[in-house]
Amino acid sequence: MTSISESYELIKSQIECAAGNSGRDAEAIDLIAVSKTWPAETVSELVECGHKLFGENKVQELEVKAPSLPSSLRWHFIGHLQKNKVRKVLPLVETIHSVDSLEIAERINTIASDLGLFPTIYVQVNHARESTKFGFSPEELTRSFDSLLQLDRIEIEGLMIIPPFDPDPEKVRPKFAAARNLRDELEQINVIKLPGLSMGMSHDFHVAIEEGSTSVRVGSSIFGKRKVIKSNQKH
Repeated sequence: MTSISESYELIKSQIECAAGNSGRDAEAIDLIAVSKTWPAETVSELVECGHKLFGENKVQELEVKAPSLPSSLRWHFIGHLQKNKVRKVLPLVETIHSVDSLEIAERINTIASDLGLFPTIYVQVNHARESTKFGFSPEELTRSFDSLLQLDRIEIEGLMIIPPFDPDPEKVRPKFAAARNLRDELEQINVIKLPGLSMGMSHDFHVAIEEGSTSVRVGSSIFGKRKVIKSNQKH
């Protein structure tokens, strides 16, 4: 059985390879270790390898896990965020990857102001318009982007996507390219910089990196297969 440390080193080497294939520096790509459903004891094994950036998709799980692990860890929220959970999650994370509507962005902005915080966010895009997933359609985002820019407590890092699953990562490549192109268009239209693209998971992160991803969300390839999957938005 492959250990967590061995899997971690393999993932890092694969990131370096994918970055090299696209003429990029692997240091510019964040590896978010998706620790959802795994207990703090398991997460600690990866912490001992020197990793500090983790992603959770349930606020309740994050509330329990984060305080029991070193305070030096960086936490990102990657799951669907309900309005009534915003006040709980903001003090725990530095970045939210799943801002999927103008309404939730406005809620984050209001609560961040109350708490004296300036969170970083990614705007989630649902290119395929899948009913099982959240996010702006590209057209909705283009129309709403000026309103998002008016929210003075949040910093928009870039876009996030969860494309339809396909066992062949090459078939997903056009979705990653489309997200990059949309990001580029938004930059040009609004005369701003959106440096981040949060895209790519365990089975397809190498293709996502080749298409410009700056943040990959990898769980099962590091920790192993989960015994329980509670969401169809697999990381």
